[in-house]
Formats: sequence, C-alpha cells, structure tokens
Amino acid sequence: MKKLLFLTAAIFLAAANFYADGQELTLKKGANEKWGYVNKAGVTVIPFKYDNVWDFSEGLALVKLNEKYGYIDKTGKEVIPLKYDGIWFFSEGLAPVKLNEKWGYVDKTGKEVIPLKYDGICFFSEGLAGVTLNEKHGYIDKTGKEVIPLTYDGLRNFSEGLAGVKLNEKCGYIDKTGNEVIPMKYDYAWDFSEGLAVVELNNKYGHIDKTGKEVIPLKYDGMWRFFEGLALVELNNKYGYIDKTGEEVIPLTYDDAYSFSEGLASVKLNGKCGYIDKTGTEIVPLKYDLVGSFSEDLARVKLNDKWGYVDKTGEEVIPVTYNGAYSFSEGLASVRLNGKWGYIDKTGKEVIPINYTEEESENKKQEYLSKYYISQ
Repeated sequence: MKKLLFLTAAIFLAAANFYADGQELTLKKGANEKWGYVNKAGVTVIPFKYDNVWDFSEGLALVKLNEKYGYIDKTGKEVIPLKYDGIWFFSEGLAPVKLNEKWGYVDKTGKEVIPLKYDGICFFSEGLAGVTLNEKHGYIDKTGKEVIPLTYDGLRNFSEGLAGVKLNEKCGYIDKTGNEVIPMKYDYAWDFSEGLAVVELNNKYGHIDKTGKEVIPLKYDGMWRFFEGLALVELNNKYGYIDKTGEEVIPLTYDDAYSFSEGLASVKLNGKCGYIDKTGTEIVPLKYDLVGSFSEDLARVKLNDKWGYVDKTGEEVIPVTYNGAYSFSEGLASVRLNGKWGYIDKTGKEVIPINYTEEESENKKQEYLSKYYISQ
C-alpha cells in the first residue's frame, strides 16, 4: 500500500473548473506555442502569451511566464503579479507563494497577508495550515499566528477537526488547540474520512474512531479510506470491502480493486476487469482487459486491443471497435481508429469524423462546440 507523505517543502499544483457570469473560459494553446483562453464561441478572450496556464477557479487563473508565476482575472488583468518562483491554488481565500526559497500566503488582491518566511507550507483546511521552518512543523491561522507550535517532525492537514502529526517516529492526532487526543503510537496515520481514519502499526492496517478506539482491527496488509460507506482492504494479495463495523461485506477474492464511486467499484480477477455494486453483484461483467472511470455516466472499456463504452447497467452502448479512446467530456469523447482521431457523442455518432491528427481533432471539437453554444 502506497503511503502518502507528510508535509515537505515541495508544493504541487492541482486544477479546478471556472464558471463566472454565465461564461466558461477554456485554456488553449496557440499557433505560437503559447497559452491563452477562449470562450465557448471560440473567441480569444485572453491572448496566447503565457508559457503555461491552468483552469480558472473562483474567478482567477494561475499563469506562468519566464519561469515566474502569478494570477490573472477573466479579463486578463494580472491581479497577482507574475513575480513568484512558486505558487499554489487558493484555499479558503489564501494561496501559498514562494520567492527566494521562502513561502507565505497572498489573498485575492495580491496582498502578502502572511510573510514569506517558511521553508514549506500547506493549503488552509478548516481554518489552519501546516507550515515548516528549520525542519519542524506546526500550524498557523489566517492571520499568520502560530496557534500550534512548530515542534513536530511531520504533519497532515486538519480533517473533521483532527490532524495526524508525527514526533519521534510515531504518529497520533491533535485537535485545533494542539491537544493530543490520540496517542503517538502508530507508524503512520491518515486523514479522517466519514468519522474513521486508517492507521498503521507493524505493517498492519486498521481503522480508529475519533476517540482512538480501534474499531477495525489492525490486521490487513493494505487499507483505504471509506467511500460511500465501504472501505477497500487487502490481505494476502487479495482485495475486498468492509463496512464500518469491520464486516467483510464483499469477500477478499479479487486480484485488484478500487474504491467505490457513484455506487460502483472496478475490480479485477484472473486478468479480467469489470464493475461490481455494493452487494458484490457484477454490474459490468469481468470480461474486459481494462476499464476506465465513469464520466458522464459512461466508462471506456478495452477488449482484445479495442476500446468501447459501457453504461452503469453494463450495456455496451458504444461497440468495442476503436484503437484508442478517452473519457467523455462535454458530451463528446475522443477516439482513434487506424491512426486517425475524431470525436463521438454518447450514441456513438461521429460528430467529428475520424480523419484527423489528435491536435487537429481537438481544434475541430472547439469549432463544433463553438457552433453548438452559439446556436443555443
């Protein structure tokens, strides 16, 4: 089971969607190999001038130019100057920024509300953020006050009122006052989810509740968080699912498996993949070589080097005939046949003929969507 790392100085980026005043802006690469933004009509709203861009979130977008980062609004105005060496996305109204190897936080006006003095920082969660200085970790509030001293060897974000922390090679949990509510006795501790948290001791995994009670014994070789009331577990290289009482509601019989999402989970047995529901019933038969995640109610599936799509009843609504396929987005999916690319809709109709390079087909998709939205 892969372990999530505690806070380090490294900060990574993630993306989000943006809708404002009824208009959605889409990032796009221009002929000059620079990035900008277009609207649904295909009109360039923000010129192609950046080295890299990310999707808009809460009215702002992260952009990069000449190895510097900042934020722009939907008019293209640089509301946070492109002067930072590193930057993260906004969380609870603040964004981490890096300059001269030190981290701090800015608000949406670009004001540095928390000085750039830390070696590493996390995003804000439940009003607090983890910070690092001289290899010690603690928490600050949104005023920059160090509400929990920087004394720990590692930490995680607050989740459901508690945070996992590490000291002298052992992990436990503290509350927002810094009070140790679950003793430092575990080798690892994950975030709380649905009232329970995964913990590890001597290479065995189980779940504890917020009082520290081990409600699911530490006996598994691998364990994941609860999703939709069930948790994926591994024992002796077999996978199954337990409920919050620890009962194995779906036997550990699979060679591989993933957590539940929207009532279904993908599983693998004897080299074949499919989907099961929460009773363990095979909804999508285990006959495919690979299956993808559901997107817009359809999932791509692979059989004998060909791709198609199934719905949540297991029906192959689009035949397994393509050499390549991507998930559905905006009602369309990119597919490949005989070295050429195009787009199909959810009925399998080719709305963009399969006769282009991948980049050409993407441009044709934008033209198609532009005409569609104009007609609306």
